[in-house]
Amino acid sequence: MFKKILSVVLAVLMIATLVVATASCKKQDETNFKAALICLHGDSSTYDKNFIDAFKAACDAKNVTGTVVTEIPEGNECYNKAAEFADDGYGIVFADSFGHEQYMLKAAKEFPNVQFCHATGTQGHTAGVSNFQNAFASIYEGRYLAGVAAGLKLVELYGDAEGNVSDENAKIGYVGAWPYAEVISGYTSFYLGVKSVVSNVTMEVRYTSSWYDEVAEKSTAQALIDAGCKLISQHADSMGAPTACEERNIPNVSYNGVTGKNSFVVASRINWQPYFEYAIDCAMNGKNIDDSWTGTVDTNSVLLTELGSAAAAGTAEKLAAVKAELANGTRKVFDCSTFTVKNAKADTSDFSKAAYITMDESGHLTAYNADVNDDGTYVGETNVIKTAGGITYFAESEFRSAPYFDIIIDGITIK
Repeated sequence: MFKKILSVVLAVLMIATLVVATASCKKQDETNFKAALICLHGDSSTYDKNFIDAFKAACDAKNVTGTVVTEIPEGNECYNKAAEFADDGYGIVFADSFGHEQYMLKAAKEFPNVQFCHATGTQGHTAGVSNFQNAFASIYEGRYLAGVAAGLKLVELYGDAEGNVSDENAKIGYVGAWPYAEVISGYTSFYLGVKSVVSNVTMEVRYTSSWYDEVAEKSTAQALIDAGCKLISQHADSMGAPTACEERNIPNVSYNGVTGKNSFVVASRINWQPYFEYAIDCAMNGKNIDDSWTGTVDTNSVLLTELGSAAAAGTAEKLAAVKAELANGTRKVFDCSTFTVKNAKADTSDFSKAAYITMDESGHLTAYNADVNDDGTYVGETNVIKTAGGITYFAESEFRSAPYFDIIIDGITIK
């Protein structure tokens, strides 16, 4: 009898132990959260490296397992990799390139229990897929500040006693990847920053038709220098343009990192770590992720690098003052009183934006219908001109996170 009772007790203890062990395993699986980042290029791309560094830092901060894959083209390879991560139990998958969007959206529809977050995309707020989101930041503010630094450099090099720069020396160049709104918004905000210091500045833009092509970026920068440009900036991802500037002793304002030794002025960049931490935290705790999240200076999402050796004296103080004005709303990057659109064009074509633009007699915007919803028709449906604090301005990234400023304003030429 005693042996029988002992056997029953032992059996009960074994079952209890098994239940505890099973519960412990389940809890461990829940806490072992995994996040993935899909990148178009690798560390050699300043753009992708900026994402990779921020992602690793965010995973460390949130104590989660993070996996990065690089060299994933903007094609079905992106969907395959996203689906693979979902099958492998990852709770959230990020992708960093504009062309990844449709493939991330496809994966989101197939795996509703996994969060798919795409940087720079446009369809998060209209797709109606609860586990698919977009994110961007108000980098136009950072580029504007970098433009202010560029303007001060022109004055230091070529300004007269009153700080005026001759038309010949007030020409700058810009190496752009593609004629997309993201690039146009970026170089326009940079130009307006320069213009706030050098009122007669003009800018020539040349596209490389690639986000990352070191040879093309370098040769394009060289061509701009040969065309008389006294300072070069860029929205392209290699060291091509900065290398050309270093070799030709031309000041360079870069993007996403410090470049060059003697020619580097400053660079702006998006700090993606706050977004990665926010989205990971939401995914871990079952919270909704904003379908079109916009990082700002206040969220520490828009940063400038430390000033380079080529920066003009007094640049730090001026940037601090302008940054404060942007923060308190007394200055707007796309203040309509600071630019005209008399000769406005769409991208590089001769197609006029007149159907979407309303301007006053001087050529300043009073209304503009932007293609915010991006439904494939390329029809502007949302008036994005607002007035606040007595300033009428183009409200970039206020109706969705990704840029939609796509106007070629007066003073900028495309070659």
